Amino acid sequence: MKKLFTLMALALICTAVNAQKDSTKIDSSSGRNERNDTIRIGNIVIITNGDNRHESGSNTRISMERRRSHGKLSNVSTNWGIIDLGFANYTDKTNYATATASRDLINTPGSIYPLGAGDFKLRASKSVDINLWLFMQRLNLVKHHVNLKYGLGLELNNYRFRSNISFKEPGPTPYAGVAPVPNAYVIRDSVSFSKNKLAADYITVPLMLNFTSNPVCHNRGISFSAGISAGYLYGQRNKQVSSQRGKQKNKGDYDLEQFKFSYIAELGLGPVRLYGSYSPKSIFKNDLNIRPYTLGIRLSNW
Repeated sequence: MKKLFTLMALALICTAVNAQKDSTKIDSSSGRNERNDTIRIGNIVIITNGDNRHESGSNTRISMERRRSHGKLSNVSTNWGIIDLGFANYTDKTNYATATASRDLINTPGSIYPLGAGDFKLRASKSVDINLWLFMQRLNLVKHHVNLKYGLGLELNNYRFRSNISFKEPGPTPYAGVAPVPNAYVIRDSVSFSKNKLAADYITVPLMLNFTSNPVCHNRGISFSAGISAGYLYGQRNKQVSSQRGKQKNKGDYDLEQFKFSYIAELGLGPVRLYGSYSPKSIFKNDLNIRPYTLGIRLSNW
C-alpha cells in the first residue's frame, strides 16, 4: 500500500509540472471527449482516463512494463587494448638420450649426472604469460549469439627455471676439449642463478568461434570461444641474474621454431573472463620436445 501511495504522489507531482503526454479522443458510446494522461517513471507506467467535464469519473491505472532497447546491434564490434595476465608452463616430452646424442644438450666432461627432465622444471608461480591484444573483433554469424572472433596482438611467454641451465648459440663450448657445436645447445652452468628465464615473444593472430548467451549486455550470462592461433617469433632471450656475473640478458638464436600454432579457448562467466592455450608441437626445432600451454584471466569488455 505504501508503494501505491508513493506512486500516486509521484503521479500528481509529474502531472503538476506537465511531465506527461496528453491525448483527447471521442468516446463513441457517449459522444464525450475522454482525456488520456500517460506518465512514465522508469519502468512504471501510470495511465489516467477521465472525462473532461466529469473529473469524478476518472480512473487511474498503474502498470509495470519492461522497456526494450530499440538500438540495433552492429554486425561487427571492436574491442581495443585487451590484456591477459596468466601463467606459462609446458609439457616435457623430450627423449633426453636422443637430445644428448644430437648435441642439443652438452654435459660437463666427466659429469656423473647428465642433463635431464629435472633441469627443465619451472618455477610455476614465476613463469608468467602476458598478452597485449591491440584489438579483437567480433563478426555476427547467427543473431549475435554465434560470432567469428579474431584479432592481433603480442604474446609474451616467460619460462622461469629452477636449475642453473644456460642456453647457448652455435659455436665453441665453455669446456676444454669439447668440439664446437653447430647448433644451439643447453648446458648446466657453473654458477648459481637467483633468476634464470627463457623469454619467447610472438606476434599472434587468434581466430575463434564465439557463443554468447547475452549479446546485448556483455557482463551478464555466459560466453565461450574456441579456435586456433598462429604466432610469429620476433624475440627470444635468456635472462639471468647471479652474484658472480650480475644481470645478463643474452639475446640470440636458441633454435626456437619461428612459428607457433596453438589451440585456444576463452570462457566468460558474467564479468569474469578466463583464457587458455595449448600448442601440440614443440617450440624448439631440435630434439627438445617442449609443448607450451597458458592459463589466466583476460581483462576485456567482452
